[in-house]
Amino acid sequence: MSAADFLFELGCEELPPTLLNPLSQALQASLEEGLKQAGIPFGDIEVYATPRRLAVLVRALASEQPDQAIERKGPAVKAAYKDGEPTKALQGFARSCGVELDQLETLETDKGSWLIYRSTQPGQATAALLPEILTQAVHSLPVPKRMRWGSSRIEFSRPVHWLVLLHGQEVVPAEILGLQSDRITYGHRFHAPEAIQLSQPNDYLPALKAAKVVADFSQRREMIREQVLAQAASRKGQAVIDDNLLDEVTGLVEWPVALTGSFEERFLEVPDACLISSMKAHQKYFHLVDDKGALLPLFITISNIESRDPSAIIQGNERVIRPRLGDAAFFFEVDKKTPLSSRSAGLEKVVFQKQLGSLADKTRRVTALAGEIAQRIQATPDKVQRAAQLAKCDLNTEMVLEFPELQGLMGEAYALNDGEDPEVCQAIREHYLPRHASDQLPETHTGICLALADRLDTLTGIFGIGQKPTGVKDPFALRRATLGVLNILVNKKLDLDLRELIQLALAQHAQLPKATEVETELLSYMLDRFRAWYQAQDIATGVFLAVRSRGVTHPYDFDRRVQAVASFNKLPEAQALAAANKRVSNLLSKQSAPVSPEINKSLLSEPAEIHLAEQLAVKDIDVAPHYAQGDYQAALNKLAELREPVDRFFDQVMVMAEDEAIRNNRLALLASLQSLFLHTADIAQLQH
Repeated sequence: MSAADFLFELGCEELPPTLLNPLSQALQASLEEGLKQAGIPFGDIEVYATPRRLAVLVRALASEQPDQAIERKGPAVKAAYKDGEPTKALQGFARSCGVELDQLETLETDKGSWLIYRSTQPGQATAALLPEILTQAVHSLPVPKRMRWGSSRIEFSRPVHWLVLLHGQEVVPAEILGLQSDRITYGHRFHAPEAIQLSQPNDYLPALKAAKVVADFSQRREMIREQVLAQAASRKGQAVIDDNLLDEVTGLVEWPVALTGSFEERFLEVPDACLISSMKAHQKYFHLVDDKGALLPLFITISNIESRDPSAIIQGNERVIRPRLGDAAFFFEVDKKTPLSSRSAGLEKVVFQKQLGSLADKTRRVTALAGEIAQRIQATPDKVQRAAQLAKCDLNTEMVLEFPELQGLMGEAYALNDGEDPEVCQAIREHYLPRHASDQLPETHTGICLALADRLDTLTGIFGIGQKPTGVKDPFALRRATLGVLNILVNKKLDLDLRELIQLALAQHAQLPKATEVETELLSYMLDRFRAWYQAQDIATGVFLAVRSRGVTHPYDFDRRVQAVASFNKLPEAQALAAANKRVSNLLSKQSAPVSPEINKSLLSEPAEIHLAEQLAVKDIDVAPHYAQGDYQAALNKLAELREPVDRFFDQVMVMAEDEAIRNNRLALLASLQSLFLHTADIAQLQH
């Protein structure tokens, strides 16, 4: 069977930059799955993506499917003939196979003789299968918004212009998105707009590079990083490279050229966050800082052309950024004239949610709730309440209305300008933290109280009006709010009861249609978010379930138990003890009444049960101080030593003895064993 490299390239108008990586990964996965389902052998798969193309290079793609052996089992020989004549079952089987009776074979098995049909199905040519596989791959791409162009009914993210399908030196005939396949590709839109004829797939990368296109996304990304760092070093600064911005810029260019521009130093009087937001979010510039972290009046832009006059491009970018920074400076000066606290009245007119009132209503609830939390974590109540009253006021500023991503950051800046307590100012910014899973957490006690209260108010309110998340729909970002609460409670080691926090939050709402259901539903919803949390840490679902089943409502305590059980689960004794606990749980669940763990020593007669009782008594004393300190890891390590006496007990002792007193005593022995583990988790859930 011969094989050759295969190239697929779809050329189009500029794709959304943030889509490039998801689209190329999805294309690779879909094509790989299609080839596997078709049974076509292939080697490595390489993907390439630029603003104007999506491409896949499949190494050593076989020219055809392997021949496939077919075997169909028919009726048993006993049922195939009656009085020496073929039965209807046999005749029907032969017809379904398209053969005569004498072409069937006999298969001898332990269960008797069967008639079978064997044949070989020749493999189809890869060229005949590829069009459908690629069509499916393209149509299944995760394009959020599709468009049409011209008079065509065809839809894609952007208009498409060329299609390359090369297997070895041959073009694979196909029509995809209205394009006929060919061997013609195109280079850089301005540097090399002429058509490029490809003789074979291996010509692709060098041909594009000669035409000023770096097709490999990761290579282009690294080129940009290196150029930015070099430009910064040449200006005696340090470039701040945000990975998301780096990805986005990589998706905007095919031939990256880094250039450094500047802006007037007077703009540095504006808070750094405003300037950075203007440069980063709106212009896709990388900003520079000095060795002390202070912002420099410089920026680095990534051009998509290698200009003969780079200064013209730099000047153009400087002209564009100047009014943006000017706007920021103007808004900052205007906003500073009005104290932040005086903007609270304006929150009465801003709707938070129709049934939950205005942002002023939310502020009043959060202020009260944050005060309750402050008492439980030894925060300063006055600071917490002041921060809560000011937290949303910057939403009424010109700066945040223009740059919504600066909410919190501008609140801190304006509060500092007004002479508010520094911790209060910091808490205004911190109450939005964490914004995502890997984000930093609030550092101050005031910020922690405010961050928890703000999220809990939203969660109880939205659940209370019956708009909890369903499926993928989560318009109020309740999953993110929940993970934020859990993240703070766990990583700040706050031993607070989530049930109590929900109750306190509910008490701040005057009226909620679903108030009676919220506590139970929301508590369950929030604790169940731990499942994905631990999956991200490669902790088995059984470990999560072992702790979840115990009804633990303190997230910090929940996490300590999970970490302890996850560690215990790696011990050689874990599976045997998990199986034993599963057996114990089954035995105890079948009893008509709860079994007391109180053991009558006088009824112990078998050596194995006497030994187990002795070991349980020892371990009960050993683990008590560990459980008292919440050291579940040490407790489980001690309990792991019970494997041998537990195994010996089940090997040598009949639990369900005929004598009722002995039987109940042995069940009590097992209930005592189970109880020792249940202080941490139901380890029966760990059984594979």
